[in-house]
Amino acid sequence: MEKNSDSELLQAWRSGDVAAGEALFARHYKSVHRFFCNKVGADEADDLIQETFLGCLRGRERFEVAFRTYMFGVARKQLLKHRDRWQRKQRETDYQSDRIAALEASPSQLAADKEEQRLLLRALRRLPLDLQVALELFYWEDMRSLDIAKVLDVPHGTARSRLRRGRDLLRDEVEALAQSTALLESTLGNFDDWMQSVRANVPSAESQDGEREDIASFDA
Repeated sequence: MEKNSDSELLQAWRSGDVAAGEALFARHYKSVHRFFCNKVGADEADDLIQETFLGCLRGRERFEVAFRTYMFGVARKQLLKHRDRWQRKQRETDYQSDRIAALEASPSQLAADKEEQRLLLRALRRLPLDLQVALELFYWEDMRSLDIAKVLDVPHGTARSRLRRGRDLLRDEVEALAQSTALLESTLGNFDDWMQSVRANVPSAESQDGEREDIASFDA
């Protein structure tokens, strides 16, 4: 079963093979967990993870992308639904926040051993949602901008622009939140390394093959 491709496992699951579904879940659980755990509380994350995999099961459309890309697209849709449900509960009818930090005040469920990591996690939560999603997929899931565009359901050029803008805004938030010059300089001086280091605290599925993109090369 482990040698089966994601697409084969999904097709078998859709045909009633529960073991195939369990294998697919085991293969990608950590990545989906990481997707949600810096955006919502632990209880909400568990529910959204389940809804994501069930969404993959119930979706009968054919997809022309890698399963992980399809899966994260489903996860993003579940997150947007969660945000919309939360907003409807607010008394202020004119409330319009696109920042995930407004949804859940509890600290991230991601492990963060260093001050720089904790600072970046706090700063990420202050970004507009799709910018946070784009950056986390790029740094933590080794996803290329073309696949991120498919997750976000936007043109490739738009995804590249969002990655550049997200990185700029994240650096601004780090500057606003850093409580010391030393912490600020350490975080921004090794920005890419610190961003990628957070992923190591929650192991991911195997990275895609090929050379990693450099965010500095993206068009604004």
